[in-house]
Amino acid sequence: MLKVLKFGGSSMADAAQYQKVKDIVEADPSRRVVVVSAAGKRNGDDHKITDLLYLCHAHLKYGVDCAPVFQMISERYQEIARDLNLKVRLEDELARIRQKMGAGISEEELVSRGEYLSALLMADYLGFEFVDAAHWLKFNFDGSIDKETSYAALAQQAEGRKVVIPGFYGMMPDGRIKTLTRGGSDITGALAAAALNADVYENWTDVSGILMADPRIVEDPQPIERVTYNELRELSHAGAQVLHEGTIYPVREKNIPLNIRNTNEPEHPGTLIMESFDDAPDTEHRFITGIAGKKDYSIVTITKNGLSSAVGELKKILEAFENQNVAVEYVPSGIDSVSLVVDSGKISDCLYSILGELQKKVKPDHIKVTDQIAVVAAVGRKMAFRPGVSGKIFERLGRHGISIRMISQGPDEMNIIVGVDNKDYAEAIRVLYNSFVK
Repeated sequence: MLKVLKFGGSSMADAAQYQKVKDIVEADPSRRVVVVSAAGKRNGDDHKITDLLYLCHAHLKYGVDCAPVFQMISERYQEIARDLNLKVRLEDELARIRQKMGAGISEEELVSRGEYLSALLMADYLGFEFVDAAHWLKFNFDGSIDKETSYAALAQQAEGRKVVIPGFYGMMPDGRIKTLTRGGSDITGALAAAALNADVYENWTDVSGILMADPRIVEDPQPIERVTYNELRELSHAGAQVLHEGTIYPVREKNIPLNIRNTNEPEHPGTLIMESFDDAPDTEHRFITGIAGKKDYSIVTITKNGLSSAVGELKKILEAFENQNVAVEYVPSGIDSVSLVVDSGKISDCLYSILGELQKKVKPDHIKVTDQIAVVAAVGRKMAFRPGVSGKIFERLGRHGISIRMISQGPDEMNIIVGVDNKDYAEAIRVLYNSFVK
């Protein structure tokens, strides 16, 4: 068995966190490939190393001395190396980076050095071999990842070895360092797991899995023990702060289970994400996987007699939004009306252009725009086959004085979505959580 592990910035913050990582890795001999982020914050007043590296580049760009900032970075890694009694020649590595900074280092290469240094230290500490991400993660000239070449390269370099890999970056065809998006170490870990056909991809962070609701709204929400990839995408689309889409796709493509774990609570099983689950005993008493939502939507409702039976009318309506590059999130409809739910921020500058096009091409009887709407989604497995679920949602919200402004249910029976006023957003999530989970 092979497990690929990724540790986030909070897991790499200081020597004490490095010790936790080592304990986790050594607890299971199948944990042979480790991907790491740059050092994160040690406390609320601290700085992430990546943020400091971005600041260094900004100083260089505008001719400001960045020595004090780079000294903070150097001291952070030197402290970790000293506390763990590491043998890696850190001073030489720091000197090389400083030399490149004087010669005009690119922003992407500079900000990638946090992961690079973290991986060097962790490889030394674990007694694993260091594999530079630039030596296997290859980009095409258009910025996309060359998976075939990358997978083959890592499979060759990691074969039969225990390795530590820096996340967040790879190499362009011309030899330049290119970084992934923020959170890119998650993507690196997923790509490594896919390249090596891992049995499990463990993503270690500072939370014990994905929570059933936002802890800023619901007090001490329960973690989701198991979730399908489809459910996770629904929760993410609805507003839950879960993994980057790029983290999910490589392992989902290879049908590799993804396990979200907590470095600070390693005994907790976290959240297991798979394509499907054959046995699902939890669904007998809890069929809602999670509750998520977002505020600040607008609903544009077009009313016209016979709208639902008029061929091509819906296409004209959607094209009015497409022409202004506005994505439509949901489209609940009736016999003579259709509503389009869109992000208020994305429609604010072009609303009148869209309304003008709708008036010209559709000639509706009436158009109404409703702002300050929040969308709340209850996501779960086969909810349509549970009698009374929708009724229970509406009854509980109504009992708490929350008006429902929009209703939508996905055709795959995976979610029930309601629109409420922004002011009722948090209360709606609490009501649904207390009704279906507690």
